[in-house]
Amino acid sequence: MQYPRKAEQRVRRLSETFPAVVMTGARQAGKTTLLRMAFPDHDYVSLDLPATANQAERNPDAFLEAHPGPVVIDEVQYAPGLFRNLKAAIDQRRHEMGRYLLTGSQHFVLMRDVSDSLAGRCGMFELENLALGEIEALTPVGDGPLDVARFLLRGQFPELWRAPDTSARDFYTAYLATYLERDVRQILNVQSLRNFERFLRVLAARSATQLHKSNVASQVGVSVGTVTNWLSVLETSGQIALLEPWHTNLGKRVARTPRVYLRDTGLLCFLLNVEDPALLLRSPFLGAVWETFVFAELRKWNEARGRPVHIWTYRDLGQREIDFVIERAGELSFVECKWEEMPGSREAKTIRKVSADLEETNGPWRPGNHYVVGRPRATYDIARGIRAIGVRDLAMIAPTRGGQ
Repeated sequence: MQYPRKAEQRVRRLSETFPAVVMTGARQAGKTTLLRMAFPDHDYVSLDLPATANQAERNPDAFLEAHPGPVVIDEVQYAPGLFRNLKAAIDQRRHEMGRYLLTGSQHFVLMRDVSDSLAGRCGMFELENLALGEIEALTPVGDGPLDVARFLLRGQFPELWRAPDTSARDFYTAYLATYLERDVRQILNVQSLRNFERFLRVLAARSATQLHKSNVASQVGVSVGTVTNWLSVLETSGQIALLEPWHTNLGKRVARTPRVYLRDTGLLCFLLNVEDPALLLRSPFLGAVWETFVFAELRKWNEARGRPVHIWTYRDLGQREIDFVIERAGELSFVECKWEEMPGSREAKTIRKVSADLEETNGPWRPGNHYVVGRPRATYDIARGIRAIGVRDLAMIAPTRGGQ
């Protein structure tokens, strides 16, 4: 069972505009499946196989002669020596669009090689896991607390929904082992994978909170520099997202430390050792798991809309926090995440106060409509300019032209 991907239209447009398209994203996000379904007439070759990667790296001319295009080249980061020859092959037939479709699960490695060799010749796209709407196109997801908890525990990796009998625990156990052995060892040459796995679990316990590197380093037993390097690997391999704080105009009154989020709630719950829906509903991590999920949906919605908005977080020195600040055309919309089925005025208290502060500033920004994302069965107004919505209603926050 293959789930429809909203990203397919975006990738098709890029393939009509650029000779090459580079699709990044975490392992198992569905990059290969999407490209092979969207471009069935393209040849396909995977550099995940060491022998094939070795051929592409050591004899790129022969490799490209054997795969002249149109072709999907999977996990292209394993042959960095191929990129200069790709540039020459593209320049020979510069106006043939969509000839090379490249995927990779190590964004940093790819971007370095792309910027060196394929600048101006390729379109870039990052694919995340399935969105809720993509899953619900084929599989209903209930609204009850246990239904939502089961969904959060399973996560949104395509393989877990394509094969519903697959054990989530078995999937994430294998996923973590593969990720550590292939990506972490290759990029960082980490000597102690046990320390790195401990680092992952420490970050999981801090998902949806401010990232204080010194605290993480102390808990894991490594240096702050090591934490910085390891964070870079997690971010560029699509495992975490860092959300920067919005601070324009409020100057020293706001904290400037980013928040850290795991990108998938299933992996997050696995690292937290939470496997039962009833246990998740009683867990002190429930609010953080919910916020992690809402942020993931926000990112996917923002990427799919074609005209993305800026997403920030907010925390001032008085400890007042807004989970997400949506910036669009000088307008700031605030978004709070609450697990409640019927969020009310208490959940909107901080939004009202920070919005009032914003109105008192003399900057170019103006308050927009604000939202509390909970689990209501229908949207409703909490107060003037503040609306309770569900995850399926995120498009209300910043509609595209024509209201879509």
